Amino acid sequence: MSALKKLLGIVWIGLALFAGYYLYFDQTQPKFESGKPEDMIPAIIYTFILLPLIVGGLGCFGYYSLTGEYKEHND
Repeated sequence: MSALKKLLGIVWIGLALFAGYYLYFDQTQPKFESGKPEDMIPAIIYTFILLPLIVGGLGCFGYYSLTGEYKEHND
């Protein structure tokens, strides 16, 4: 079970990288380049609020899973 948790940790880190790439390059950058005022607010929210939350959360979860923080301790 520990090997599965470590493998899923790698998957979560990869998912964090993919989500960050998708959110920035496919969602945010076209809104910044459009120059419309109604597109700037979502672009700023995506970049400075959602991007760090999503990437940081998934990345931390994957890191903890990879390093074994979720081991079952039978005391």
